[in-house]
Amino acid sequence: MSLVSTKKLTLFDYVNYSLLLLISLVCVFPFLYVFSVSFTDPKVYIPLKFYLFPDQWSLAAYKYILSTNSFLNALKSTVFVTFIGTALSIFTSFTFAYTLTKKAMPGRSIMLSAVVFTLVFNAGILPSYILIKSLGLLNSYWSLIWPSLTSAWSLIVIKSFLESLPPELEDSARIDGCSDIGVFIRIIIPLSMPAIAAFTLFFAVTYWNTYFNALIYLSDSKKWTLQVLVKTLVIDSDSTGVGVAGAGGDDRIVPQETIRMASIMLAMAPILAVYPFLQKHFAKGVMLGSIKG
Repeated sequence: MSLVSTKKLTLFDYVNYSLLLLISLVCVFPFLYVFSVSFTDPKVYIPLKFYLFPDQWSLAAYKYILSTNSFLNALKSTVFVTFIGTALSIFTSFTFAYTLTKKAMPGRSIMLSAVVFTLVFNAGILPSYILIKSLGLLNSYWSLIWPSLTSAWSLIVIKSFLESLPPELEDSARIDGCSDIGVFIRIIIPLSMPAIAAFTLFFAVTYWNTYFNALIYLSDSKKWTLQVLVKTLVIDSDSTGVGVAGAGGDDRIVPQETIRMASIMLAMAPILAVYPFLQKHFAKGVMLGSIKG
């Protein structure tokens, strides 16, 4: 007699699966539309038509975008802010959170209270703008990095994760002659790699999607990030199309809609490409700090 039993699906299961399938389709179809329009050949593109798949494939919109100085400048700005900001955020968050785990640290309770306080109260846009202006950071990439170095939520989650590590490891390292910095570098950091991978993805997505801060702090269009450039292409642009050189030397008009969709795809592509490699560490890192002991 087989020990494997099959569970009979109930009416609730069918309704639940149907709703999940419907929600999934609602999420997937807009992405498919953006993807299809961006690759649709300008010669066969019909405005206001729903494209599930391109009628005829073309890279004309991507060639145009990648040939413009505005996109290349925005890409450089976004890559700089993402790499530098993510590295500084990881360093700041883990060193600060590690400090908060030490009960003997002078002023620990005050710092922890200040962190928790910011979960409830926010200074707002105007004080933040005045602070950035008084520091001389307006129209600077650092205006996008310093205000976003860490957050109260990140510190609390990382602190919880670090407190779940066995304290005996630190004690044995100190017996072997390690200093506090040595313990942090040689013991804490290697054990925290899943959490570091998870928060690297968190911070990288945040910096890559920087929009509002770039909009109010950067006045030079050459320093705009990708998200601000996409906003100008999707919302502010009213042109019907642009002329680009096609295959064989013929000129064609690339509809503005295909350029908009191609710019959205290019803005999403790096994060979509990186996420599968960090997915395993992402799930593990989020769950590690939830259980202590």
